[in-house]
Parts: sequence; structure tokens; C-alpha cells
Amino acid sequence: MTQLFRGERLQIMMTQEELRALDDWRFERRMPTRAAAIRELLKRGLAADGFDRAEDGSKSQDFGVLKATGTDTAGE
Repeated sequence: MTQLFRGERLQIMMTQEELRALDDWRFERRMPTRAAAIRELLKRGLAADGFDRAEDGSKSQDFGVLKATGTDTAGE
């Protein structure tokens, strides 16, 4: 078997609530690491339909894992 080489590092900042949602998702699916869970979520997100393009002037803070409603709920 050939060894997979991942030479690029990606750093992201998450809130405690976002990290908890990621870890909950990961543990429910018995994913071995956070990195594996994030790669799986990216794969699923890239394969999904429903998001055209970000609007001009969009900022990083406009894109979160959880709803920005005062009470954080995952998956909605």
C-alpha cells in the first residue's frame, strides 16, 4: 500500500461550542481524530449541493458551524 503524504497544514479557530459540536459528531461516528472528522466533513460538504457562492464582502465571521442565535444549536 502506498503511504499518503499530507504536506499542507490548515489552521482554523473555533469557539468552544463549535469544538464541542465537532467532537460530539466525531465520537458518535467513532472517528479516530479531529483531523479525520474535519476531512470527512469537508468531503461531505464539497459533495453537497445548496451553496452557490459567498456574497461580496463576506467575512470569516459570517461562516460558523452553529447558528448565531444567542443559543447555539448544532445541525440546524
